[in-house]
Amino acid sequence: MSTLLSDLLKAMPFRNLGPSRGGRVVAVAGHPHELGTYYFGAVCGGVFKTTDAGITWQNISDGFFKTASVGAMVVCPSDPNVIYVGMGEATIRTDVSYGDGVYKSTDGGKTWKHCGLADTRHIGKMAVHPKNPDVIYVAALGHAFGEGKSEARGVFRSKDGGKSWDKVLFRSENAGAIDIAIDELNPDMVYASVWQAHRNFWELSSGGPECGLWMSKDGGDSWSDISQNKGLEKLGLLGKIGVSASPAQAGRVWALIEAKDKPGLYRSDDFGDSWQLVSDSGALRRRPWYYMHVHADPADADTVYVNNLGFHKSTDGGKTFTDIATPHGDNHALWIDPKNNRRMIQGNDGGANVSFNGGETFSSIYNQLTGQYYQMDVDNQFPYRVYATQQDNSSISVPSDTVGGAVSWGDCYVAGTGESGYSGDEGPALEAG
Repeated sequence: MSTLLSDLLKAMPFRNLGPSRGGRVVAVAGHPHELGTYYFGAVCGGVFKTTDAGITWQNISDGFFKTASVGAMVVCPSDPNVIYVGMGEATIRTDVSYGDGVYKSTDGGKTWKHCGLADTRHIGKMAVHPKNPDVIYVAALGHAFGEGKSEARGVFRSKDGGKSWDKVLFRSENAGAIDIAIDELNPDMVYASVWQAHRNFWELSSGGPECGLWMSKDGGDSWSDISQNKGLEKLGLLGKIGVSASPAQAGRVWALIEAKDKPGLYRSDDFGDSWQLVSDSGALRRRPWYYMHVHADPADADTVYVNNLGFHKSTDGGKTFTDIATPHGDNHALWIDPKNNRRMIQGNDGGANVSFNGGETFSSIYNQLTGQYYQMDVDNQFPYRVYATQQDNSSISVPSDTVGGAVSWGDCYVAGTGESGYSGDEGPALEAG
């Protein structure tokens, strides 16, 4: 590159054109005491924080994080200033971005420090001890592409706040951990699911003999495979499994299971010793590799939520479900206030949204600069406009400049095609959905 060109480029600062329409969110968390404070991790953009219940959001990770895709997040209930973030989403699309391990903040997100596990690539879930913020578990999927072979996968545990890590559950180089849950009534009880999966640009392989559901009774020192316990022994080949332990009833555990035979939502009331199929509804397990997220209500043992294409809620122990309307579909993440189960934050392919009434209404997703765009083009107007197709959304046209200097949502419009279309000569986008 010539010196003149290099100097010209340095003199051209980047500016954000928007639009202020959110993108995919697979990690959310809330502050247990400050009712207006919430966090979300964008799969393309880092960590954002609100202190006004979702009216405005600010990025708090820029300048600290070396990668942009957030896969998991947890705010420590015993010390909400301590936040752990796991990088690299585990919804392994063809256009998925990988991460570089774990970051930690001890001041509510003002500053961050990298805590290792850089080669885990894709982190599906994190869990923290309810009374000790130094005890943290990471469910790492590992390398997703090719055959996916990787040693940096499984369940990792730190007892010193991320200074050092032990790999406490490792199935093989072909299978990584995808979900993890602590029994808050007995924190030595830990449940984790292992997923054998890999991605190529022409295929997704989900499931295999190394998939399974595991349990530890000693805080992760030792583990038992409970995939063949009573009620699960006839499921055949397993795939992705979501797991959640109820904080409202000792021994109650939920497992949302992808399987060749009898897939569905299972419930145990004896710490995983035996299980019963409570729902085989296909709506709970569409595209298992993309979803399979189950969340126990912290106050009501019979209430459970499932994030999928829709957002589903059961109040009768998983037998029947009703749908909750969210601002956008393709639902991935949920945090519920342990002291007020009507206060929550939920994440989907359109962003993150806050509710104070159990999902009857949510905050807006049109205030988040986190959209993912497959490709862009410009026209020859003056000032010119920029066109792009947004993941799981419509196309969009954004002005390159406005009279006031700031681009608002009112300055934008849908340009006539969808996410899998294109607005220029580049050809079709990678993947829809």
